[in-house]
Amino acid sequence: MSLNPHEAAPTAGPVFFDRRELDPILRVYGRMVAQGEWRDYGIVGHKDFAEFAVFRRYGDAPLYRIEKRPALQGRQGQWAVIGEGGQILRRGRDLAQVLRVFDGRKFQVVD
Repeated sequence: MSLNPHEAAPTAGPVFFDRRELDPILRVYGRMVAQGEWRDYGIVGHKDFAEFAVFRRYGDAPLYRIEKRPALQGRQGQWAVIGEGGQILRRGRDLAQVLRVFDGRKFQVVD
């Protein structure tokens, strides 16, 4: 069985974050909790991607999702920050650069 060079190699199981990846994510989370913006989070490992979701209140839909999709590493980058409506706010290969979407801006819901 030969793999098409444009296809990702099959993974052995679910995708998860490692400690080096969780450290900067949790730093951003802690800063936003201290500002009173976020209150809860959830981490899920899916077959093709891992997801770190942040919530304003327990039981609400996620405000933001930070996703790791290893299959996209060679294309647009494996990291993405996705907003509440499903729009991709930033995507890239470098996690620190992608997380900068949370720097310097105050996020507010617009009616």
